[in-house]
Amino acid sequence: MSVGAVSAPRPRHLLDFQDWSPERLTAILDNADTMLQVLDRPVKKVPALQGLTVCNAFFENSTRTRTSFELAARRMSADVLTFAAGNSSVSKGESLRDTVEVLTAYKVDAYIVRHHAAGAAHLVARYSGKPVINAGDGRRAHPTQALLDAYTVRQEFGSLEGKRVAIIGDVRHSRVARSNAELLPMLGAEVVLCGPATLLPADLAALPGVTLCSNPKEAVRGAHAVMALRLQKERMNSGFLGSLQEYADVYQVNEALMAGAESGAIVLHPGPMNRDLEISGEAADGPRSRILQQVENGQAIRMSVLYHLLVGRD
Repeated sequence: MSVGAVSAPRPRHLLDFQDWSPERLTAILDNADTMLQVLDRPVKKVPALQGLTVCNAFFENSTRTRTSFELAARRMSADVLTFAAGNSSVSKGESLRDTVEVLTAYKVDAYIVRHHAAGAAHLVARYSGKPVINAGDGRRAHPTQALLDAYTVRQEFGSLEGKRVAIIGDVRHSRVARSNAELLPMLGAEVVLCGPATLLPADLAALPGVTLCSNPKEAVRGAHAVMALRLQKERMNSGFLGSLQEYADVYQVNEALMAGAESGAIVLHPGPMNRDLEISGEAADGPRSRILQQVENGQAIRMSVLYHLLVGRD
């Protein structure tokens, strides 16, 4: 399970990609190949994290990401402490700092943090002094989702170098879009962010390797992968869209839109889906879809990240 020899200093956390080099990120993807082999065994477990305790600290509702991280840690023989804010002293007014300091007193070795506030994972890293993996903070970042997306594209095409990835939908409210816009160009890909002008923040155009457009047909032209983003109605204030039907008529990822992409292009979605809103059932279930493959790859990537931060040596 070697993460390979890379020259850049080893990051202590995965909060975003700011302190990560392309070599380090490639090592995470490379090691996920080994983790997938573990998941294909009759006994899907290795002792890599035996004796360590990982805290799943979720201050925001989640099913898929929380379950994926929990399984990833258990597959590597870690003890897992699952913390849900709704059933804790947080609901009684306890601060984030006090909560983290109490959990750290239980001798937790690492944190996986999801929070509705941007920057919360950075605060947990500061208060705990332990390795922290950001499982999503507000609209800001979701690095392991971007890693599993990159890994899925690399599986399909062998490399990300020169590949065009179109990300279509509610970019404004999407931490997935932001993390992919940071990560994919670091690994050699071109990213096109597409959506209604009201859901397409202009500041993202300043990122290297990223372009913005409001025309989905233009966005998918030459694309090797097309990702539909969930329309995040729970984060949306009034005024962003005329109607949901109007949005679906123009921006839905469906077979008609995919006809303009590369012939071997694949369809991605970070989940959960609003089926027949941002993505058609035909596209979600069709031969181009790699959505369930993303789910499987998520475990392998998260196992690789945990190994890299808690065990790996250069």
